[in-house]
Amino acid sequence: MSFRDKDPYYGEIPDLKGVWASGKTLEECRQNLVEVLEGWILLRLRKGLLIPPLGDKRIEEVHKIEFYA
Repeated sequence: MSFRDKDPYYGEIPDLKGVWASGKTLEECRQNLVEVLEGWILLRLRKGLLIPPLGDKRIEEVHKIEFYA
């Protein structure tokens, strides 16, 4: 039995390898996909790996911000 047999909804972000989720409802699938994406982003940042842009959206680590008064 595959995951699709018990969870009829499946979602993925094809440009981000390994980012996919399933759920019993469309909303559950969406929520699971958000959680997987958040974990994927955190892991890549922790390992110092780049996060590829999705369309015109980019996620970059901020190293240092200085404020001058």
